[in-house]
Amino acid sequence: MPTVTRIIQIGGGNIHKEELIQLHTLMVQMKTFFEGSGKGEFSQYQSLQISPIHVHRSKSEHKHAIFVLGKEIASVMAHDEFSGAGRTSVRMQELAIRTMDELAK
Repeated sequence: MPTVTRIIQIGGGNIHKEELIQLHTLMVQMKTFFEGSGKGEFSQYQSLQISPIHVHRSKSEHKHAIFVLGKEIASVMAHDEFSGAGRTSVRMQELAIRTMDELAK
């Protein structure tokens, strides 16, 4: 299975690196929208020093960035931790931690 090395799994589905970078790009556009509205700092994402244009970075790094950014976007959208977006923020944080562990391997 040589294509397995080019594919990662997110939520049970296979995503190619190019598709992952496209998702990363869309999420950065959401971040830009919220920043323009004066909502959110996105400091954890910015500390990763990765963006969708960094195509040379690994799939795992982009995956981790997506989960970190997803957590921060969900936090901006959440009014309280019991809202749907609040639960999404918690789940994204869990996934970000898990992908960080994968990067350490």
